[in-house]
Amino acid sequence: MVEMLKGIAASDGVAVAKAYLLVQPDLTFKKVTVEDTSAEEARLDDALAKSTEELKQIRDKAAQALGEEEAQVFDAHLMVLSDPEMIGQIKQNISDNKVNAESALKEVTDMYIGMFEAMEDNAYMQERAADIRDVAKRVLAHLLQVILPNPSMINEEVVVIAHDLTPSDTAQLDRNFVKAFVTNIGGRTSHSAIMARSLEIPAIVGTKDITDKVKAGDIVAVNGIEGDVIVNPTEEQATEFHKAGEAFAAQKAEWEKLKNAQTVTADGKHIELAANIGTPKDLTGVHNNGAEAIGLYRTEFLYMDAPDFPSEEDQYEAYKAVLEGMDGKPVVVRTMDIGGDKELPYLQLPHEMNPFLGYRALRISLSELGDDMFRTQLRALLRSSVHGQLRIMFPMVATLKEFRAAKKMYDEERQKLVDEGVAVADDIQVGIMIEIPAAAVLADRFAKEVDFFSIGTNDLIQYTMAADRMNEQVSYLYQPYNPSILRLIKNVVDAAHAEGKWAGMCGEMAGDQMAVPLLVGIGLDEFSMSATSVLKTRSLMKRLDTTKMQELANRALKDCDTMEEVVALVEEYVGE
Repeated sequence: MVEMLKGIAASDGVAVAKAYLLVQPDLTFKKVTVEDTSAEEARLDDALAKSTEELKQIRDKAAQALGEEEAQVFDAHLMVLSDPEMIGQIKQNISDNKVNAESALKEVTDMYIGMFEAMEDNAYMQERAADIRDVAKRVLAHLLQVILPNPSMINEEVVVIAHDLTPSDTAQLDRNFVKAFVTNIGGRTSHSAIMARSLEIPAIVGTKDITDKVKAGDIVAVNGIEGDVIVNPTEEQATEFHKAGEAFAAQKAEWEKLKNAQTVTADGKHIELAANIGTPKDLTGVHNNGAEAIGLYRTEFLYMDAPDFPSEEDQYEAYKAVLEGMDGKPVVVRTMDIGGDKELPYLQLPHEMNPFLGYRALRISLSELGDDMFRTQLRALLRSSVHGQLRIMFPMVATLKEFRAAKKMYDEERQKLVDEGVAVADDIQVGIMIEIPAAAVLADRFAKEVDFFSIGTNDLIQYTMAADRMNEQVSYLYQPYNPSILRLIKNVVDAAHAEGKWAGMCGEMAGDQMAVPLLVGIGLDEFSMSATSVLKTRSLMKRLDTTKMQELANRALKDCDTMEEVVALVEEYVGE
């Protein structure tokens, strides 16, 4: 049956492919008395064999993608699967109690898990409990003949369907096979949407109930430009989507002609167009899209992709790779922004009612818990500075006192390295991300002490409008063009310029084609966005006259009361 849904267009592109459900299956079962216990043992052996084969494939794939050390966790899982004592007890349970394999498996593995978890002072045994829990779930899934999703094992063209995608889920997606993804929740600025744009995978988020409407294997047509999804489209509808995909590909080919061009407005003013990245691997997209700088390197992925705190050496190598890869062009590195929806399993953060307004980012770095972690990162950054043009940015700054405390730690670590005879560049800029309204309002005071501002609109907008950007119920309040947001941005840009500093923007608004004319008029110096938005933004800027855009921005700030009025004004000046 054809089903049409509408969501939030989160990443441009069009795709038609089979659905892959990245949702946890129902693993409930009933305890059943059986007569033929040998048949149950045979079912168990079959499930164990399938699980073993599956884990070997996953292990090999993890070793290729992440390295041997990361893949070792699956060796532990394979050892559990071949443990003769545990398997023997499950089979004994089947034959002695005449119960189905599912029930015997759960009873025995639960006993082991409980026993190991009781050893609270033994970390190794606690890990074994987690291994057994994972393995038992996999074997149970095979007994029940349901599929456990694993995005890293996708080996055919699919559209991934999920309630939401975590950053680690998204990082596992192979764009050769994953042609698009669609989720129940999220917005244009959710991390899954941002990563989709980095990977150039079409994405639609916030459909509310896509997981209820789609079965594995259904054909799904996705238009990430318009936000349209069709489940099991007719031949005619699928053809229309393919045509839209071809038109988008032709448009992209036009933009690609600007790859090596400078970013200049119609009246010849140069504006720096930068890209946001999460890992050194993203440099390929930066170069392919002709970005002139890195305006945001999100270092938290170094922490999220590691089983423990990354060492100073590991971080140094990552930062060095990016600085060298940019060949002397500016690189803005944001210090660790953990918290909110970005958790570390090895960093025990307290449970909070509202983590986005809680203990996160610089607040962790300045605390006793984060002190060593922050100093390690600062040392790695300072050491890497000799390999390029480094700019360091502190996130989630609310007060001058916080900035001064972070800058003091930076100065201390710098001096220690100099005293040790370690080379450190003398032209490192240190700035802050403006994402809290308090800092935006006090920008004139901050501007006297920082080297630059980078406006993080994803959070600035949600905090100013008191509307969670991940909540589709209040997504209508996520208003980048609201006059109140534009006034805050202008206040920040004017404050920077008054002190001879530069102001950039690394939030998704920087690549928003409706916002760009307004930001050019306000006088923003640097625009940093998903690499895939760079060329279309360069194309748009070629059509903009800065004097005319200043007039547009002034009218929007002075005469407009609502976002809708601002949008109408932009269309009047620039056209749709």
